[in-house]
Amino acid sequence: MSGSFLKRLSQWDALAIAAGVLLAFSLFLGGASRAHAVPLALVELAALPVLGLALVRMIRSGAWKDHRFLLALAGAAMALPLLQLIPLPYQIWASLPGREGAVQALELAGISPAWLPISLAPDQTWQAFLALLPPVAMLLAALTLDRPTVSWMVWAILAFVALSIVLGTLQITLDSRTFYPWATTNFGSLVGFFANRNHMATLCLIAVPFAAALAGSGLNGRGRDSGLRVWVGLLVIGLVIVALGAIRSRFGVILIGPALIGSLLVAWISSGRGRPGPLVLGATAAAAVAFGIVAIFALGPALERFDNDPANDIRFENWPVVVRAAQDFLPLGSGLGSFDPVYRSYEPVETLKAAYFNQAHNDYLQLWLTTGWMGVALIIAAFVWWGRRSWSAWRAGASLNRDLQRAASVALLLIAAHSAADYPLRTETMAVIFALACAILDGAVHASRLAAGRPAPSRAP
Repeated sequence: MSGSFLKRLSQWDALAIAAGVLLAFSLFLGGASRAHAVPLALVELAALPVLGLALVRMIRSGAWKDHRFLLALAGAAMALPLLQLIPLPYQIWASLPGREGAVQALELAGISPAWLPISLAPDQTWQAFLALLPPVAMLLAALTLDRPTVSWMVWAILAFVALSIVLGTLQITLDSRTFYPWATTNFGSLVGFFANRNHMATLCLIAVPFAAALAGSGLNGRGRDSGLRVWVGLLVIGLVIVALGAIRSRFGVILIGPALIGSLLVAWISSGRGRPGPLVLGATAAAAVAFGIVAIFALGPALERFDNDPANDIRFENWPVVVRAAQDFLPLGSGLGSFDPVYRSYEPVETLKAAYFNQAHNDYLQLWLTTGWMGVALIIAAFVWWGRRSWSAWRAGASLNRDLQRAASVALLLIAAHSAADYPLRTETMAVIFALACAILDGAVHASRLAAGRPAPSRAP
C-alpha cells in the first residue's frame, strides 16, 4: 500500500498537485456560506493555477470532445453571472420586470444613471462568479487527470469525513468553542469543519455511497489493497450512521434511508452481483445493529425537531413570498446574490421575526428568483445530463471506475434532494466535491459508447 502510494506520488504532475492543493483548501477553508473573505479568497486563488493547467491539458489532449454536454453546462453556469453584469441603457433597464421599486428609489434620490447592469446587486453577482472558479477548476482537472489520481481524491474526501466526525465529537463532548472553526456557527452541534450542521449532514450522506463502492470493489478485487477498501468503507459507513444521529439534521435523518438503499445497490453491483457472502452479511448485520443503537439513543432528540408544525417553520412560511418575488422578476431574474435585499422588499410586515432569512433554504426557488428562466433551463439540463450518465453508469459492469460512477450518481441525487430545503452548494467545500462527483459520473459516457459498439476515443492521461 505505502509503496504503491509513493510510486503514484512520484508520478503526479503539476496539475495533480495543484488539484490536490485546491481540494485541501476547499475542504478545510470552504465550510462557511456567509462572508468569510480571507478563507474564500484563498480557495479562489488556489483554483486559478488548476483552471489554467486543466484548460491547457484539455485542449491539447482533445479531452473536451468527450465531455461536451457537461462542459457546456459549466460554461453556461460561468456565463450567467457575467451576462447579468452587462450594463444596459437606463431606459431599457427600467423597463425590465421587477425594477419598479428601484426606479422609484432612484427618482426620489434624484439620480439619473445612464447605464445599469441587469443584477440589482452587481457586487454580489461578481462574488458569485468568483465562487464558481473552484468547482469549475476541479471539474476540468478531474476530467483530464487519470483515474487512479481521481480515486485517491475520493479516498482523501473519505478521510476528511472521518476527521470531521472526530472533530465534531470533540465539539459536542467538550462543550467548548475552541474546536469550532467559524465564529458564526451552530454551537453545541456536531458541525466538523462546517459552520452549519445541515451541511455536515450532507457531507456525511454523500460519503456513504463512495464508501460502499470502495467496500464492494474490495470484495470483488484481488489486489493488495482489497481488504483495506472493505474495512475503510465499512468504518466510514459506521461512523456516518452514528454521526447523523448526533448531528440532528432533519433532512439528514430523512435521507439516510434512501442513501443506505442506494449505497447497498452500489456495493452489491461492485461486489459482482453475486449471492452475499458471510462478510457481506456480517457487515450488513453490523450496520443494522449500529442503526438500531442510533435509533434507540440518538434518534429521539433528532426527531424532536420534527415536532414543530411545518407551517410554523420559517422556510416553509416564507417560500410563497419567494415565489411571488420570482414571478415579478421573470424572465431575467434579479441577479445572483441579490436574494437578501429583494426578499426584504417583499417580506410582509406581519411575518417579521428575529430570525435572519438570508437564504431561501431552497436553491431551486432562489435560483428562479435570481436567474429567472435561464437558471431554470440550466437546472433542467443538469438533471437531463444526470439521468443520461446515471443510466449508462448503472448499466455498466463492475470495475472501480464504474463503481465510483454509480456512487457519484447517488451522491449527486442526495445533494439535489437536500438542496430543495437548504443550500449546501453555497459552501465551497460542497461545491468542489459536487464538481468532482460530476466529473466522475461523466466518465460513464465511455460505457454508453462501448455498449453501442463504438470504441471510446483514446485520450492523453
